[in-house]
Amino acid sequence: MNSIALVDCNNFYVSCERAFQPWLQGKPMVVLSNNDGCVVARSPEAKALGIAMGTPLFRIRDQITQHNIHVFSSNYSLYGDLSQRVMASLQQFSPMVEIYSIDEAFLGLTSNQHHSEYGQLMRRVIKQQVGIPVSVGIAPTKVLAKVAMEVAKRSESGVFCLACGEDAEPILRTMPIGAMWGIGQRLTEWFTARGITTALQFKYADSGLVHRKMGVVGQRLRMELHGIPCLPLELIPKTKHETGVSRSFAEPITTLTDLQTAMAVFVSRAAEKLRRQGQLASVMAVFARTSHFVESPMAIFHTVALPAPTNYTPVLLKWSGAILQVIFRPGYLYKKAGVVMSGLQPMSHRQGDLFDQSLSLEREKQLMDVVDQLNGRFGRDTINFGITRKRQDWRTRCTRRSPRFTTCWDELPTVKAGTFEVTPQSRPLFVILAPDQRGMFSGAPPLGS
Repeated sequence: MNSIALVDCNNFYVSCERAFQPWLQGKPMVVLSNNDGCVVARSPEAKALGIAMGTPLFRIRDQITQHNIHVFSSNYSLYGDLSQRVMASLQQFSPMVEIYSIDEAFLGLTSNQHHSEYGQLMRRVIKQQVGIPVSVGIAPTKVLAKVAMEVAKRSESGVFCLACGEDAEPILRTMPIGAMWGIGQRLTEWFTARGITTALQFKYADSGLVHRKMGVVGQRLRMELHGIPCLPLELIPKTKHETGVSRSFAEPITTLTDLQTAMAVFVSRAAEKLRRQGQLASVMAVFARTSHFVESPMAIFHTVALPAPTNYTPVLLKWSGAILQVIFRPGYLYKKAGVVMSGLQPMSHRQGDLFDQSLSLEREKQLMDVVDQLNGRFGRDTINFGITRKRQDWRTRCTRRSPRFTTCWDELPTVKAGTFEVTPQSRPLFVILAPDQRGMFSGAPPLGS
């Protein structure tokens, strides 16, 4: 491996929406967080209007009307599926791929792949196969690839290469230290107080000073800026140490019964995650809180060590219900709740409880396997537990969500007269043409455009 490429999906949530609704191209649009609360993704056109990340929806209603901004609820099923497709496409370019986040991945490249043309090829293929535009930064190290990515995002070509650490110095000279990968707010304040305000100053800062504050992490960061690789690609995903599920409520919860119902849904989801990861939890934490914006915010929280590590949903439901019975405080408007599973260990290391008279461990596994298989085949919640079926006025609000084009049979785009018809907007998408001489496919513009 001679260099590292960082591939980053441009405005990922926005791009996912546009991939199936190309009439949104060039128009201002935003994607909202859970319960349609705050802006979590913006198109370039929305950014140009001054809409900041994290802005509450109610504060930009006038702008939405004035500039005809298109607003969407988060569609995590669609985003997750398209993310997997992007990552699968990247396997064509290198056997060494580290999935860094839902919209970013590092690739190990060889010497003959270290050039802008190879980055452009990545962009064309991913756009063609998945419909998502990406930017590509190529450099000798991970940290420098991050630096190259910042330039690539602002360039028309979408690709930027750094041959060595010295090539990055003009960029580092104008880059605030807080914009560096691995430097948060507190470190920014600490270094700024000592006269280190740019990435270039950090690169040539006193080694002892950096080590005293950041330890070996800081030393590696400095060496990477000098073009010396210190952060290898992580080709095998790290084992998770915690798994959690939490949600904000569309309407505040005031009763113990409703809170137990919500918690049961969260616990069921967390148990599914554990089984999918092949893990067991030995510790469970349950929490609920009021809104941060009330006069006297309040939170309840309790952690319990389970008698034996498990991912068996009925056992976890029993414990969560018992915990809430003890810690619930009436008279409050609970706005968010969740569960965190920790003390995780592989299922292969499972050890039973000598005094447990419930179903055998093997029967528990078989039962959960059947439930997961049926839910995976016929849709989530095809089979679930009775408590999760109770009235759920608190359910997350997503009134502006687009169809789940790739993961829900009832919401697939329909083919009509040579075009794709988008439900419910009934907008044509594109026509697939025959491959050209290079074996590449191209899309015709929507009919009537």
